[in-house]
Formats: sequence, C-alpha cells, structure tokens
Amino acid sequence: MSLAIFDLDNTLLSIDSDHAWGEFLLEQGAVDPVAYREANDRFMADYEAGTLDMHAFLEVALRPLAENSPEQLAAWHQQFMASKIEPHVLVKGEELMARHRASGDTLLIVTATNRFITAPIAQRLGVDHLIAVEPEMIDGRYTGKVSGTPSYREGKVARLEEWLAGTDLTLDGAWFYSDSHNDLPLLERVEHPVAVDPDDTLREVAERKGWRIISLRD
Repeated sequence: MSLAIFDLDNTLLSIDSDHAWGEFLLEQGAVDPVAYREANDRFMADYEAGTLDMHAFLEVALRPLAENSPEQLAAWHQQFMASKIEPHVLVKGEELMARHRASGDTLLIVTATNRFITAPIAQRLGVDHLIAVEPEMIDGRYTGKVSGTPSYREGKVARLEEWLAGTDLTLDGAWFYSDSHNDLPLLERVEHPVAVDPDDTLREVAERKGWRIISLRD
C-alpha cells in the first residue's frame, strides 16, 4: 500500500476552483465587480507564472469568507458545486483514483486552494484526506486570515511532512499527480512523479527527468 497524492485544480478538475469561486462571487454580486475581478485574474496569471505572492492573494481571497455569514457561505457553496465544479470533474481522474483505491493505496489531495472551497470537492471525489490552505476561524466565523503554513510550493512539502508525522504512512513508493510547475518541490520528493496535462514549464522538466506525462482530459 502506497500514498497516492493528487493536486486538485487543473488535475482532477478541468478548472482552477479558486479562480472559479472568485468568478462565482462576482456573479452573486458579493464582491466589487471591478477591483475583485482585476485582482482575481491578476493573481491567476501570477500563479501560472510562478510569481504569486501567496499572502497578498490570501488577503483578498479570504476576505469574502469573513464578510459573510456561515449560512450564506454554505448556501453559496452548494450552488457553486452544482454550477462550477460538477461539470468540470474529470472522469479519467475519477478512474485513476479508483485504480489506486483498488490497489489499496491511501488517497490524499494536496492543494493550494483553501479548505472552505475544497473540502466539499474532496468529499465529492471520495477522498478522505485533504491538505489545503486553512482559513482561520474564531467562534464559528472566518476571520479573513490564514492559519499555519499555506500549502503552496515548498509549503506543500512542509504541510505533507506535518501530516505524515501523524500517520503510519511514508513517502516510500508514493505517487504525486500535478499539472503545475509550482508543485515541483513535491514532485521531486516522491518516487513516482506524474505530470498531468502539464503547463509548459512542468512538461519541459518532466521530459528532461523522464517523468511520466499523462492526460486526464477527454
């Protein structure tokens, strides 16, 4: 039995759920239609370029969680799952996870998107273990701040090591599937790194290192 680790956005999903949540909030009229859209698109471009200031991004991304009630957020997330996420769940990704389950592997999603957005998605995918950015919550409400180390770039490795310390699992024989060059620190730590519909930078590295390259798109 090994650990099968999956990135979420543009790996198991055909979209970036963080960016899609921003678009959803814009559609609901929940955020400033000009400033928030500009920031959402700019941060997405920075992420793709590998230049994202994660803390600056989280300051903007987590603010709507603090500005709205848990009840409103839960209602929005139900709509978000139906309209933005379900149409973008990749069937081949589900089949890949099913093969790992059949082999007795432990499935884990490690994502740079926050837990509010991703926990219901992991549940929908049948993955019990999730490492995500943790929005701080006090007295049942989000504060708009982040708790602990964001699971982004080297932070994914740090958070995974913390998680492993509380289990009897190791990285021996582990797999990691990702589309993004931002995940190179973790891809380089596992025995079986797999580039999934990779960006140009990751494709170049994967080809040079002889890593497996696959597509989960139809």
